[in-house]
Amino acid sequence: MREAFGAVFDVPAGYLNTASIGVPPEDTVRAVTEAVARWGSGGDSAEGFDPAVAAARDAFARLVGTTADRVAIGTTVSQLVGLVAASLPAGTRVLVARQDFTSVSFPFAAQQDRGVQVTEVDLDELPEQAAHHDVVAVSVVQSLDGRVVDLDALREASANTLVLLDATQAVGWMPLRLDWAHWVVGTAYKWLLAPRGAAWLAVHPDAPRLRPNHANWYAGEDRWDTVYGLPLRLASSTRGLDLSPAWLAQVGAAVSLGRLAELDMAEVARHCTGLADALRAELGLAPAGSAIVSVEVPGAVAKLTAAGVRCAARAGRARMSFHLYNTVADVELAARALRDR
Repeated sequence: MREAFGAVFDVPAGYLNTASIGVPPEDTVRAVTEAVARWGSGGDSAEGFDPAVAAARDAFARLVGTTADRVAIGTTVSQLVGLVAASLPAGTRVLVARQDFTSVSFPFAAQQDRGVQVTEVDLDELPEQAAHHDVVAVSVVQSLDGRVVDLDALREASANTLVLLDATQAVGWMPLRLDWAHWVVGTAYKWLLAPRGAAWLAVHPDAPRLRPNHANWYAGEDRWDTVYGLPLRLASSTRGLDLSPAWLAQVGAAVSLGRLAELDMAEVARHCTGLADALRAELGLAPAGSAIVSVEVPGAVAKLTAAGVRCAARAGRARMSFHLYNTVADVELAARALRDR
């Protein structure tokens, strides 16, 4: 057991794989376990999950620097990005970062038969190229190697360009104020320490109207009066884009995101990037100010795994990531493994 930032985690030494799957705190595990028990004994009702959905929505909004009335719920990032992509006019020019996570780029590429044009450039080139495109879609932190997009430069360069940000690899460890972007997406099961099956889409009031291709009862103005029959009567707010929730995922998200939203994210970032940069220093690498470390060392994943370090293999590299529950001992364990060449 590890205690960190006021929470208790049953996380093993050497767990450096939050960028793939975050480990929930004990109170999240307990809440989901209790929910499963209620389900197993026939004690649930659909209405009973509404408070968890509302709490998780509000916490996500706070973590990305916006308000809950701007946030719709979904299940995956690709589903929410796809909602944006399918709503773009034919001929839209979309700019993405080379080697970004495909849940960001694929939904736009899938619209190419409608004339939607998708261009890849290096991450560092994104701000200077933004003005020449209609939409920029990019992860705030790159899944592959932890590089961070220059948000200030992108914001300044995109005065006449729509911006979609995937905050999945940033929200939960990085202080964020993304209320300027037209769309912000994120999912629960990594740095937000919640079950897979919950995701969110924050929509700026000035963003073009999205077509609710997945229109459903839960997105109704009065969801308990929109269960049967026409006419279409969706909520007039961003909630009109809601997907019907994955209940157990929302139960866990309400607890984990609620806890994270109460933390000082600047302090969390110092902790996470401090450990990551300490590992970089041990390996002779320059600091990067990211919670993710990607190394290209022969046999790195095998060496780390043999030493008891949980990491991910990404594009021929070993990817390690540091969150609330990691310590200097994890840095030392990984460094010893990688120095054993």
